[in-house]
Amino acid sequence: MNRRQVIIGTLCASAALTGIAGATEVTTLEYDDSDPITTALEAGDTVLVVFGAKWCSTCASQERTMNALRAENTAYDENIVFVRVDWDQYGNAPVATSRNIPRRSTLIVLKGDEEKGRIVAGTSKAAIQELMDTALAVATTS
Repeated sequence: MNRRQVIIGTLCASAALTGIAGATEVTTLEYDDSDPITTALEAGDTVLVVFGAKWCSTCASQERTMNALRAENTAYDENIVFVRVDWDQYGNAPVATSRNIPRRSTLIVLKGDEEKGRIVAGTSKAAIQELMDTALAVATTS
């Protein structure tokens, strides 16, 4: 058996087990020039924006933690719009500069014209959960 067959077999088995376990897939919109952040805010939604890069280990840690929390509590996905902004592509664009985003691995919660919370380079589950709970509270009380 070659390496490719082992990898494909492992991925297929993992996908099958995920389906059996009933895990829900989380949805995160990718930021592009259509500006899903503004669209969601104008619709009255609460938005959690993830400024990250594919190669960033801190960003990957944040994403794993957020995905685990989202899988544990479906209220996050029912009430919050998640948008990922590719730092390599948009780090110097207005989507980042207008919000004073200092670096990749920054998470912010937005509602209307206001920023409701921010984490810069933090990876602790407690801090990320607190930010997500802030977003949830804003979404469900407004």
